[in-house]
This record gives sequence, structure tokens and C-alpha cells, in this order.
Amino acid sequence: MQTKIIILRGNSGSGKTTISKKLQKKLGHGTFLISQDVVRREMLYVKDGVDTKAIDLLIQLTMYGRENCTYVILEGILNSSWYHKLFKTIKQEFDDRIYAYYFDIPFEETLLRHKLRPKANDFGEKEMRSWWREKDFINIFSEHIITNDMMEDEIVDMVLNHVV
Repeated sequence: MQTKIIILRGNSGSGKTTISKKLQKKLGHGTFLISQDVVRREMLYVKDGVDTKAIDLLIQLTMYGRENCTYVILEGILNSSWYHKLFKTIKQEFDDRIYAYYFDIPFEETLLRHKLRPKANDFGEKEMRSWWREKDFINIFSEHIITNDMMEDEIVDMVLNHVV
């Protein structure tokens, strides 16, 4: 099996989770969705940073997906410098089966989108501003850029056209 990995990265409130869930439904059974927030905040309950324990678990989950699934979707903020080890491992293990996307959405737009989320009361502008990383691209493999003028279905279709 030649498992493919889809990586959706970007700042908080940019639409990564929404798109990843839609992609999982479209790709169907055998699609493993890994959310950085779920792993870090809910499973491990650890802070994010250069040495977060989430990195090793994300690597293990990604390798599980490579061995057992048709598609792996990895989504999260995934700070490019903090998660360098994860990206190097993915490059080594998936090589030319990496489909990476970066949500390059303006801060003001992410704030508007955040207000529509179920977890809108969990954190606000102050926290989002402290997490913000402008154009946090990966230099290990190329990423397709997703902009705020692209509609959800357009993004899903674009990813599917690349992957399937």
C-alpha cells in the first residue's frame, strides 16, 4: 500500500479542521485524521513548544497511518520550527506522496472565523495573536497556498484533484 499524507497547516481559525473533516468524509473509510489539537490538548494535555511531547506521538500516529491506512490527514498549526523533526520524518517516510497545504489567511479573517466556532469561548483574540505566525512555511517540502478568497468546497476539490 502506498499511503498518501495530506498536511493542512496554518494559524488558529484558518479553516484547517473544517477542511480536514470534509476531506476525510470524501476520501472515505481507511482515511486516518490526526489533529494536533486533539493529540496535544486532549490526549497528552501538554503545552506547545520546541520540545512538546506531542511531536513523538504525532510521529507514531503518522507511522501507524502509513502502515494501516490509504490516506493520512495531519492538521494543525504545526509551527514550522518546533515541528521540524515531524516534517523530516514525514519527508523520509512518505517521500513523493506528501500533499501539503498552508492556510495563508489574514489575522482579521481568522478572528471572524473563530467567532463562528463551537470553541469560540475557549480562547480569544489575545491568545490567537500570541500564537500567530506570519507565513510560517516549511522548507522541507513544498506547500500549496490556500487563501481567504477560496471557498471550502473549492479547497476540498483542489486537494482531492491533487491526491486522488
